[in-house]
Amino acid sequence: MKPISKYFPKSKKIPIDKFISNVLYDKNYGYYSNKNPFGKNGDFITAPEISFLFSEMLAIWVVALWRHLGKPKILNIVELGPGSGRMSLTLIKVFKKFPNFFNSINIFLYEKSKSLKKTQKKILFGEKVKWVKNFNSIKSGPVIFLGNEFFDAIPIKQYKKTDNILYEKYVKLENNTKIKTFLKKADMTTIKELKKFNLIKNQSFIEFPKQGLEELDSITSAIKRLGGGLLLIDYGFLKQESSNTLQSVKNHKKNMLFENIGDADITSLVNFNLLKNYFKRKKLKTNNIVTQEFFLKKMGIINRAEILSKKMNFQEKSKIYYRLQRLLDPTQMGELFKAIFAFKLKKKFTTGFI
Repeated sequence: MKPISKYFPKSKKIPIDKFISNVLYDKNYGYYSNKNPFGKNGDFITAPEISFLFSEMLAIWVVALWRHLGKPKILNIVELGPGSGRMSLTLIKVFKKFPNFFNSINIFLYEKSKSLKKTQKKILFGEKVKWVKNFNSIKSGPVIFLGNEFFDAIPIKQYKKTDNILYEKYVKLENNTKIKTFLKKADMTTIKELKKFNLIKNQSFIEFPKQGLEELDSITSAIKRLGGGLLLIDYGFLKQESSNTLQSVKNHKKNMLFENIGDADITSLVNFNLLKNYFKRKKLKTNNIVTQEFFLKKMGIINRAEILSKKMNFQEKSKIYYRLQRLLDPTQMGELFKAIFAFKLKKKFTTGFI
């Protein structure tokens, strides 16, 4: 059990997003700094771990985009929050089947956790990849950012509106053992920022991904400088509702938010309409937001599974279709997960989205 006080500064009072940030990313005690949370033996499983077919579809999508761009001699691919490294490994396997394309690409991984970097370096040993702390080193050629379950892991701010007054949710530590939430009146800068995104008017409870949008600022500036785009796939919603979407998971089961601090994951649902609004403000174009099921089916995932299953025995077939169902079924990941593509391109690229 990690000492809870380590996640609090001397004041013992911090906004909820700062607290989550400390719990997840503290260099010594952070959740992502100390363990590999992915897969059967971890706390949760992501689409690339469920089925390699997911990553194959993303790889084909990237190759199609390269062709759409006129087969540039340099194409930069950045995976955001590469997790276990499994998605990158499958991407590379597919990319190698297209020699001209493979010779044109630079693959960058953007990862904050030292522990996960070590895991990624093991699984991707000898492959054509580089780890980056920012995107300033990418000097030429269009850049394609890929983020699967990247945005949901970035801490969010929470606000409550009572009698037309906006309050921000804070947490405090009592007696070095108990975590309690309290509200603090929001300042005018915050109110202006939320009004920009039309979040205050009809909402009594508001979630705002301030840290997430700061991450997107550097991503969008790279896209505007070099051309290219960002594909995000994550679980979330289209219509903002006055509800608390913070959730915690440990050993593949729901966990109370303030229990197993530092030993459980904390995420939130992504507001895709807010993202669309953000990209519009940044003068990037977006395709229509679609479900994961829609995107993967349009990319040919069912056809690919059928081709592979012809050479499989009954047990292998069952496994591939069971995993496919998890990705596509509306009651599982199919509808809850959404895809958005924001871009700066000469010609619109709609593959996977129409």
